[in-house]
Amino acid sequence: MSNKILIMHGPNLNLLGEREPGIYGDTSFETLNAHLTALAAELGLEAEVYQSNHEGDLVDKLHESRKTCRGVVLNAGAYTHYSYAIADAIKAIRIPVIEVHISNIFARDAFRSHSVIAPVCKGSISGFGLMSYDLAVRALAEMEVQ
Repeated sequence: MSNKILIMHGPNLNLLGEREPGIYGDTSFETLNAHLTALAAELGLEAEVYQSNHEGDLVDKLHESRKTCRGVVLNAGAYTHYSYAIADAIKAIRIPVIEVHISNIFARDAFRSHSVIAPVCKGSISGFGLMSYDLAVRALAEMEVQ
């Protein structure tokens, strides 16, 4: 089994540290990814980081991950709430995907409280700030993958 995981960020997450710091914090995207890569290495995993603002690119990367990764940490951003294409890709790849959100999506706008990807993900973590990603990486490290 591969020890590689994919950490995938959807739209606007490349602006972490700049975009709405009151909600998303002031840690930069680069700093977050360096931290997650180091955490994965501590846990015996190799992390690949990927970000796109384009739905089809995210679908393509999910498809690709099925052959090289033991699992995926996914913050799909706004696509969480309406992308059936991403949900179908998650369902098709048959490796665990953990949905992550920095903010508590259930405590924000009503439209954010519904996730179309949650039913096809192994689990969902939200509301713990950037630590949500840490929890997901740790879960993949401990998860038995077939």
